[in-house]
Amino acid sequence: MDISNNKLAELLRQPEKIKKFSLLDWSVVIQQARASNLLYKLYCIFNQNDSLENIPLQARRHIEASRYTGENLYQSVFREVEYINAALQSIDLPVILLKGAAYVAKNVDAGNGRLFSDVDILVEKNFLPEAEKVFKQHGWFANDYDEYNDHYYRTWMHEIPALTHIKRDSVLDVHHAIVPPTSNIKLDTSKLLNCIEKVDGFANVFTLSSVDMVLHSAVHLFQDGELEHGFRDLVDLDSLMKEFSAQDPEFWMKLVSRAQELDLQRSIFYALRYTQRFLSTPIPQEGVQRTEIGQPVFPKLMDFLFERALMPAHSTCDDRFTAIARWVLYIRAHYLRMPLYLLIPHLIRKAYMKRVEKNKAVTTQ
Repeated sequence: MDISNNKLAELLRQPEKIKKFSLLDWSVVIQQARASNLLYKLYCIFNQNDSLENIPLQARRHIEASRYTGENLYQSVFREVEYINAALQSIDLPVILLKGAAYVAKNVDAGNGRLFSDVDILVEKNFLPEAEKVFKQHGWFANDYDEYNDHYYRTWMHEIPALTHIKRDSVLDVHHAIVPPTSNIKLDTSKLLNCIEKVDGFANVFTLSSVDMVLHSAVHLFQDGELEHGFRDLVDLDSLMKEFSAQDPEFWMKLVSRAQELDLQRSIFYALRYTQRFLSTPIPQEGVQRTEIGQPVFPKLMDFLFERALMPAHSTCDDRFTAIARWVLYIRAHYLRMPLYLLIPHLIRKAYMKRVEKNKAVTTQ
C-alpha cells in the first residue's frame, strides 16, 4: 500500500510543508481531513503555530469554518460533563471520562481540535444498575429499544446500550470495562480504577492515568474494528505518546510494562508500529523492541490490512483492496470479542437486519 497518497498524514508529519502544497494538494488534504474528522485539528495546529496565513485563501476558508463547530462542541462537552457529574454525585460515584471527552477535559494535546459525537465514561460494574437508574431520573434513555441488542450489550459487551438525553439529544456511552468480558484479553478493570487521575477544575471528575489512556486508545482502535475514523484515532495515539513521553523520561518503560500487566501487548505493538509508519512518531528503539512480544503470527498480512484500513476513509486513499481490508478487520474484531458459537449467529442476524432495513427504505421511497 502506498501511504504517500495520505496527504493529510504528510502535512501532520511535516507541518513546514504548508508553504509548498499546491491548491490541488490542499483540496485533497481538506477532503481527507473532513472524512477523518480532523479539519478542526488542522485549524488548531496552524492557529497555534501562527501559520494560517500561509494557507491559500480558498483552502483556509474551509479550515477556519471548522472552528465554529469545534468551539461549540467543546462548550457543550463541558456542560455535559457537569450534568453527568451532578447525576452521579447523588449516588456518590465519580465521573471517569474516556477517549475524546477525557482528552478535552484533561487539556492534553490530543484534545486540541478533537471532534467526537458522544461522551464516554467508565463505571465500576457493581454500581452499573444504580448509575443507570440515576441517569434515567436525569433524562437519559436508550433509544430504539431492541430486546436482542439489549441482551447482546448486557451479556457480551463492555458497555450498556448508548443513552440519549430526552431534551439535549446528547449521547452518553457508559462502559464498565474497556474490553468485552468474552474477549481473548483478560483485563482486570480494577487495575484501571486504582490509577485514575483527577481533572483540574472539576469536582469528582477523573480520567484514566496517562499510560492507561494510551493503552485504552490503542485497544479501542485495534480491537473494536470501528475504523471509519481510524486515522483520527491514530493521530490521537501520536499526540498522546509525544506529549506524555516529553513529560516523563520513564514513559516508554512504564507503557510497555503496563501493557504486559494488562494483557495488551498486541494492541500496543500495533500502536507503535503504525504511528511510526503513518506519522513518524519518535519512539525509542528499545520501546519498539520490547513490544515485539505482541507481534502477530503474520505481521505482513496485518500490515496489508491495517495500512489500508487506517487511511482516511476517502477515495483518494483507497485501492482495490481497501474495502476488503476493512471488512476482514471488522470480522476480526467481532471474532476477538466473542467465541465462534456466539459470533456466527450474531453476524447472520446483523446481516439479515441490515437487509430488512434496506428493503424498508426502498419500499418507503
